[in-house]
Amino acid sequence: MNRTVKVMQIAFTYMGTIVGAGFATGQEILQFFTRFGNWAVATILVATIMFIWLGTKMMLIAAEVNAKSYEDVNKVLFGERFGQWVSHFMLVVLFGVTAVMLAGAGSIFNEHWNISYQSGLLITLFLCFLLLRKGMNAILAVNSIVVPIMLLFTVLIVLDTMNAPEANRWILMTSDLSPMAAWLSPFLYAAFNLSMSQAVLVPLGAETKDRKTIIWGAWLGGLGIGFMLIAGHYALSAYMPGIQQFAIPMGGIARELGNGIQWMYIFLIFAEIFTTLIADIYGLTLQLQERFKVSQTLIILSILLICYLLSQIGFGTLLSTLYPLFGLISLGWLALLIRLRISDVKR
Repeated sequence: MNRTVKVMQIAFTYMGTIVGAGFATGQEILQFFTRFGNWAVATILVATIMFIWLGTKMMLIAAEVNAKSYEDVNKVLFGERFGQWVSHFMLVVLFGVTAVMLAGAGSIFNEHWNISYQSGLLITLFLCFLLLRKGMNAILAVNSIVVPIMLLFTVLIVLDTMNAPEANRWILMTSDLSPMAAWLSPFLYAAFNLSMSQAVLVPLGAETKDRKTIIWGAWLGGLGIGFMLIAGHYALSAYMPGIQQFAIPMGGIARELGNGIQWMYIFLIFAEIFTTLIADIYGLTLQLQERFKVSQTLIILSILLICYLLSQIGFGTLLSTLYPLFGLISLGWLALLIRLRISDVKR
């Protein structure tokens, strides 16, 4: 494959995996950056540097050890035994996130497209099954469509925000929140998102092999993530503090742009949920294949069934317990990734 095409696919997949539905709703940008006022731009810059540097490192390690799943990279970081336990824990968290994403997809069908919640779940599961049978190529293809739409939406939001009375607040806005909390925020954001993105970035790096392609793709993807974070902050800060009352802040801004943009926005939220969903299921599939020597199709069907059942009963309580613990493990994971040198990695 032409290197430029492969670089763009890596970049789009990286952006789609990291930014995901959290960007589309606006909540992640609001909570991790915008609410800290004039610290936000500097902390977004820190997060962008980490995404460029550590995303590249993670994929290069995966290529170096020829990783079959994210467990192989965790073993490099944590050691054979503890790395296995971290991977077990990630498996539980990924199941939880996947179930919640599926429930979110069903809600979009029900609330915006007048299709029942159950039908929405089944349609989403069917699409997942069709695409996942094609493996990594399907994930690359989906992100190559969704991420350019997300970039277009981002540009439209920025252009509209330029006309807002408070458009310059993204630099001037103050906050009463602790500067220490502001500077911890980019590390938490990068740690959580990078550790979760292992599910797709590790096999992507292992499949790519070529160092230059990985480096260019990760750099371009990291810069794209930084651009979207800055653009989201720029738009949200112009409507602060009122925008904080919205469960989906970007939805409040999208409504100002008319029905066409609002339709694009709803599609974008579903598409971002869907890309996260197939990436997580793909990572789970590879992880379980290492443990159970059965067909990939059977594993995919089993994961889809379990997620469907979990989406019926809700998963909020379990996630509220898992997420803080996963946040702590993610910070440890980030520290070890920063410390590790590629030259020390052994095949």
